[in-house]
Amino acid sequence: MNPIGWREYESAPQTSAATLDALRELAVSLLSDNMARSSGMVGLHPFHQPKPMAGTAVTVRTRAGDNLAIHRAFDFCRPGDVLVIDGAGELTQALMGDIMASFAESLGVQGLVIDGAIRDVGAIRKRDFPVYARAVTHRGPYKNGPGEINVPVTVGGMVVHPGDVIVGDEDGLLAIPIGDVETVIEGARRQAAKEATALSSIGDGCFDRSWVIPHRDRMMNG
Repeated sequence: MNPIGWREYESAPQTSAATLDALRELAVSLLSDNMARSSGMVGLHPFHQPKPMAGTAVTVRTRAGDNLAIHRAFDFCRPGDVLVIDGAGELTQALMGDIMASFAESLGVQGLVIDGAIRDVGAIRKRDFPVYARAVTHRGPYKNGPGEINVPVTVGGMVVHPGDVIVGDEDGLLAIPIGDVETVIEGARRQAAKEATALSSIGDGCFDRSWVIPHRDRMMNG
C-alpha cells in the first residue's frame, strides 16, 4: 500500500516516435494557438542550447526543495519520456544540477521540466539536452521526501497528467493530452502554411491588413 504523500504509479503508455518527430518540427507557438491560446506553462525558462523537445510525461510531485522523489522517478523513466517535476515553484533550494541532468540524458529522457530551481547552469548551458526551470540557486536540495510519482501535477500554472505529450522550444512549454495530439498537429501544420504565405507576402509588398479597421470597428461597437 502506498501511503499518502509517497504514492507511486506505473508510467503511462508512450506516444509513438512518429508523433514525437512530427511535434519537434512544429513551433510550440503554432501548437499552442491550436489549443485555444489558453494553455501552456508560464514562468519556466530554457537553460540549454536550443533544441526542440517532445516526449511522454512522467510526473513527479515533491516537497519544495527536496529531490528524493526525483531520484526515485528515474526508475520510471524510459527513452522518449520527459520528466515533469512539480516543485511548488520553490526557489530557495535547487532540485537538481548537472549530475542528475546528465543521468537523465543517459536514460534516453528527452528533457526535464522543473517548476523550481536548478544549479550547475554553466555546465547545463553548454549542452543541448533540454532543461527548463524557474530559477537558479547554488543551494542544494534535501533528500527526505515525501513525493509522489505519476500523479497529476501543476507546473507553470498548467495541469499535467501522466502520459500527456510535453513539447518545448525557445518560446516555452506545452502539455497536450494524448487524445488531442493529432488534431493539434493538423491545425498547427495548416497554420504554419498560412504563416509562410503571410511572410512571403511581406517580402512581395502585398501583406493584407484590410481586416484591421473593420475588426477594430466591430470591437468598438460590440
